[in-house]
Amino acid sequence: NANVVTNTMRQVMAKVPGIHIWESDGSGIQIGIAARGLSPNRSWEFNIRQNGYDISSDPFGYPEAYYTSQLQAVQRIQVVRGAGALQYGPQFGGMINFVLRDGSDIKKPFLFETQNTAGSFGLLNTYNAIGGETKKVNYYAFYDHRNANGWRQNSRYHTNTGFATVHYKINDKLKIGAEVMRWNMQSQQPGGLTDQQFSDDAQQSFRSRNWFNITWNTASVNMDYGFNTNTRLNVKIFTVAGDRNSIGYLKAINTPDSVNPATLQFDNRIVDIDKYNNIGAEVRYLTDYKINRLNSTLSAGLRYYHGNTERFKNGKGDTGSEYNNSVLSPFPTDLDLRSNNFSAFVENIFHVTDKLMLIPGLRYEHLNTTATGRLSFNNNGDENKIGDESRKRNFILYGISAEYHIAQTEFYGNYSQAYRPMLFSDLTASPTTDVIDKDLKDARGYNIDIGYRGKVKDFLFFDVSGYYLKYKNRIGLITQQNSDGSFYNFRTNVGTSNTKGIEALIEFNPVKAFVKNSNWGDIGFFISASQMDARYDNFKIVTKNGNSLEESNLKNKKVENAPSTNIRTGSTYSYKNLSLTAQLSYISKTFSDANNTIIPTANGQTGLIPSYTIGDISLSYKIKERYNIKGGINNIGNARYFTRRAGGYPGPGLLPADGRSFYISVGAKL
Repeated sequence: NANVVTNTMRQVMAKVPGIHIWESDGSGIQIGIAARGLSPNRSWEFNIRQNGYDISSDPFGYPEAYYTSQLQAVQRIQVVRGAGALQYGPQFGGMINFVLRDGSDIKKPFLFETQNTAGSFGLLNTYNAIGGETKKVNYYAFYDHRNANGWRQNSRYHTNTGFATVHYKINDKLKIGAEVMRWNMQSQQPGGLTDQQFSDDAQQSFRSRNWFNITWNTASVNMDYGFNTNTRLNVKIFTVAGDRNSIGYLKAINTPDSVNPATLQFDNRIVDIDKYNNIGAEVRYLTDYKINRLNSTLSAGLRYYHGNTERFKNGKGDTGSEYNNSVLSPFPTDLDLRSNNFSAFVENIFHVTDKLMLIPGLRYEHLNTTATGRLSFNNNGDENKIGDESRKRNFILYGISAEYHIAQTEFYGNYSQAYRPMLFSDLTASPTTDVIDKDLKDARGYNIDIGYRGKVKDFLFFDVSGYYLKYKNRIGLITQQNSDGSFYNFRTNVGTSNTKGIEALIEFNPVKAFVKNSNWGDIGFFISASQMDARYDNFKIVTKNGNSLEESNLKNKKVENAPSTNIRTGSTYSYKNLSLTAQLSYISKTFSDANNTIIPTANGQTGLIPSYTIGDISLSYKIKERYNIKGGINNIGNARYFTRRAGGYPGPGLLPADGRSFYISVGAKL
């Protein structure tokens, strides 16, 4: 019953313990999720995939996920953490895969479906799809359009998504498929607020000329081949081609964006453009076999990926108010950024006994990241170029999991190494103000989990675990001094963070537990909770104070954007064709910076992020299996809260979350 029209992730991922979500974009276009003290910034600590392939800008050089699958088309969301995630990549957060519908769930040759939604603040959405399945073919295609004015001033947006896929079964062993997707969005960015402005009116905006525009294209071809009933091969080739365009006035929010009395015009806006062209291929091999009459499974695979990012920054835009990404002179920053990756993995499920399983895994990565181009123009017009930066490395990650089964329950444990390479931004420092450490290392670390999960008959499910996450070689800037007394920024590895915590999910159905035959419907309850402590360890900071340097350490400071307590609980009641869900979310206070600043700065960019509690209600009603009515209220208590402070885009400043909103939807399947 979650609100999938605007991708309300706190509802969609409510039963994944510990997921922390940035809720500064009420449109649901820009999703930011994290776990275990990692950064939610466009979900960049996860390996974000759609139908099994990468959809982020560049999973190694610029792993921000600008595009998120339209959830009305999503069949299921796979979240893989721990040693199992090594099959897909080295990311600390693991892998999230949005699996779209492909028509295989439609048991007839043709089906047309439509879902049309209206809601608060001018929300209009139409989702229309066709699909079907025959003996040899299954297919699915949809078009989705959404637009709204937004809860805040100056936050109108629209999105358009088109997708098509077809799969053909050539024979009993071979099946091939292809898909293509195009997504475009344009949104007005209302900018941030100071804390006082937020207190006065969280809906107000002091930026009317800031815009964001994205076009995202993905395509893939897929082959599944079964050698026999025990051995399968999958080959997938995919590509991503897209761009992101922003234009706006990005000075601190306490600096007005007003008409210049001398020119009688607004100041020129800043234009930034990225263009992405990526291609990759993955081969996966899976075979089941026996050792001493016990089943075992071997999986292995190869991957190749090439990413190319063209980055244009700090362009001089116009003085207008509407979206326009043209510039009046050449971009000062013009960079060519590339990543090449080859990897291989192997994992084996060993049944040591009929109760004990051991699952070791190994992943090899070869990665080459390069950056060339111009950072700026000097005062005399000469180009200020970066040195041709190239970082090549090879590394091996390993992990191991264990499970011990007792009836319908199991104990489990996991150790998994993780890796985060230096980003493009770490290789493109200005040679006039910054120096890159020639010994700069990629961030590395590991996850450890131990837990107990299972079910009691059909009325209780539980999963309780403890974890420890080590994040080493974090990259940052420290100030250094030249022999002539001048200062420069030194980009290097500055420290480590440690996160430990407990995660739990409990689902309970009292009707199935205590009532044999219910005439009044069914009801279920759930609680998803986490408690964590994320802190820095030996994190060096060097700052300038007058003509000298001062060194300090963030040791024992809490990691920013890492709430100690995260609880989501709810209940779903169903009776015949009616289903009603109520959910409550509580997130404790957190810090917005590594210094753990409590009192907010005048520009709203730094300070405490207070705790908040949000309630949501949603329902659905089916009519003769063909028609449905859905509706809901998000943030039913109309709480004023925020989850993020930004030092730059899409702020800068405090970024409010949406207040109360309503939606109603009608749909049909014909």
